[in-house]
Amino acid sequence: MKVIDEKLQPILASVIHRNAGEPEFHQAVHEVLESLGRVVAKHPRFLDQALIERICEPERQIIFRIPWVDDAGQVQINRGFRVQFNSALGPYKGGMRFHPSVNVGIIKFLGFEQTFKNALTGMPIGGGKGGSDFDPKGRSEGEIMRFCQSLMTELHRHLGENTDVPAGDIGVGGREIGFMFGQFKRLTNRYEAGVITGKALAYGGSRARTEATGYGNTYFVQAMLETRGTSLEGKKVVVSGSGNVAIYTIEKVQSFGGKVIACSDSSGYVVDANGIDLELLKEIKDIGRKRISAYAEARGPGVHFVASDKGSIWDVPCDVAMPSATQNELSGKDARALVKNGVLAVGEGANMPSTPEAIRLFRDAGVLFGPGKAANAG
Repeated sequence: MKVIDEKLQPILASVIHRNAGEPEFHQAVHEVLESLGRVVAKHPRFLDQALIERICEPERQIIFRIPWVDDAGQVQINRGFRVQFNSALGPYKGGMRFHPSVNVGIIKFLGFEQTFKNALTGMPIGGGKGGSDFDPKGRSEGEIMRFCQSLMTELHRHLGENTDVPAGDIGVGGREIGFMFGQFKRLTNRYEAGVITGKALAYGGSRARTEATGYGNTYFVQAMLETRGTSLEGKKVVVSGSGNVAIYTIEKVQSFGGKVIACSDSSGYVVDANGIDLELLKEIKDIGRKRISAYAEARGPGVHFVASDKGSIWDVPCDVAMPSATQNELSGKDARALVKNGVLAVGEGANMPSTPEAIRLFRDAGVLFGPGKAANAG
């Protein structure tokens, strides 16, 4: 990591001390503070009244129990989180993540990132994030519905279209949003359409909401390439992930004439030299909810699957890399492989997907780099 300005070092030390055991949050704060040296030198008044310290401290952190009943009739317990990080510009706004890795530190880092991302859009919205350590993989639709309803039974009292507006994230798509919104209506006796985003159009959703993050990142990468007199047309592109962000990144890259040759999920990645068949990918992931290996099986000869313990998707030579899965998925080792293979641009579709070492290597090599706070704001 870079050395931050000496005036800001005590702030980072305090954040680490007050938030022990939360490395993702420490990393996110460090990345912001290291960029503020010139700012505080020009505007020393920003150090007055603990302004930066306040930005680094969430306004509210909510942790709660989520009891629910599985299909075998057994009571299961998960933990829920909602970090309402900053409302200086408007109501808290940020997604809900369902994944076994979720803890308060990860939700805190995501809420911190969301605060800056939302501010960059110029819209009057603050930053927040939420989720649970619930794993939807392998669960029936009934189990997921009961879990979402139990979560919202507690969370609804903290939400409102002028207070806090959740959305989707990893493990939370239109189905889960629908279950949560339905329970919110039941509990509050209000049809408050603005209380949660990512809904279907039939009951108050927004056009292009589903596509926004992936499309936005692709437009950002296209704009970066244009500064060097080129474009996505004819470029080989690797997109990690195969969820909402990745799927619509692939769709927009293809519309610009690029060829996406690899995508992934937590089990591994597939390489398709002829270009990812988007309709087949949607059928496998959105409808069938299968693992990415099913794509290689359905696509046939010329497409191969590599398990996650056998290699990295970033070993695949490409012109453009678009990490769209999860935090810190692209390491220094991965960055070296991409640079060695001649990557031209990296656009972050996920939140903080590149480690600090990877970012430094990209910048040192002159690779165009679109940080997630700007590139994936939708």
